[in-house]
Amino acid sequence: MAKVTILGAGAFGVSLAIAAHQNAHQVTVWDISEELVQTILRNGEHKQKLPGVKIPADIAFTCDPCCMEQSDLVVFVVPSRFVREVAEKVKPHISPETILVNASKGLEEGTFYTMSQILESVYPDNAVGVITGPSHAEEVGRGVPTTVVAASKDEAAAVQIQAVFSNQTLRIYINSDPVGCEIGGALKNIIALAAGICDGLHCGDNTKAALMTRGIHEITNLGVRMGGKAETFGGLSGIGDLIVTCCSMHSRNRRAGILIGEGVSPEEAVRQVGTVEGYYCCHAAWALAQKYGVSMPITEQLYHVLFDGASAEDALHNLMSRPKKHEYETLPGDAAQ
Repeated sequence: MAKVTILGAGAFGVSLAIAAHQNAHQVTVWDISEELVQTILRNGEHKQKLPGVKIPADIAFTCDPCCMEQSDLVVFVVPSRFVREVAEKVKPHISPETILVNASKGLEEGTFYTMSQILESVYPDNAVGVITGPSHAEEVGRGVPTTVVAASKDEAAAVQIQAVFSNQTLRIYINSDPVGCEIGGALKNIIALAAGICDGLHCGDNTKAALMTRGIHEITNLGVRMGGKAETFGGLSGIGDLIVTCCSMHSRNRRAGILIGEGVSPEEAVRQVGTVEGYYCCHAAWALAQKYGVSMPITEQLYHVLFDGASAEDALHNLMSRPKKHEYETLPGDAAQ
């Protein structure tokens, strides 16, 4: 039996806690919000994010960071922009033997680190892994069959993550490419936001298919330049995660995009929907594209919509009006495209 601590009592954190508990592990969920912790304890479920999903009574919920001490695994399931803050806050309670697992998707503004790279920088002596893939928390929590990857440079760590969380409805493959897996998981949110905009503009299936296909092309080009493996982006953490996020109304990125396509300002769309990782990631991805000399026209046009006041209609027109080319041929200035 492993001692597992989940950081973040959101929908995915609670879903992972239930998965580990089903395998008879000792599970504690830590959150910074005393109000949220007490509400979950009182109701026996996360009524706001996972209504109807009963939480076993012996999963502990707490705001005390001492719960992390002597943990075998500590899993970070907080919004990406808070991962470094939380990592530094709880560091005194985590031993070098603890495997750290990132389950958040995004890039850090400024450093452009993936979430596991943040953990590696804060905890240079710990093994670090990633759980990622097509996994809406609403479905994982209800036991809908789901398949994801556990990625780490340390194969033993990936195998332990796989063993702790795999069950009859959550199948986990191991992967040795955490950078590629996290780039896929972060950048698919950008494409999903654009897919939602297409829905808001009442574009058809043809448009979304084109957007998703060219979107994974962009993601792969940047991910490979950043050290990821090309085959990773054809797997669960690449095209798999892209499909589920672009096509499901569980996706906050898609829902925010629909509002923007319907004429709501990006700032108001984010306010209405809540955490929209693609909004925060788009700036970092566009900066990375320029740093690595990678052509990312979808990301570029979305950046102009989100931050420069461009209209969604003009962005779509600009994408459709790009110079004619071979599908896999580069043009001058289209490095790696």
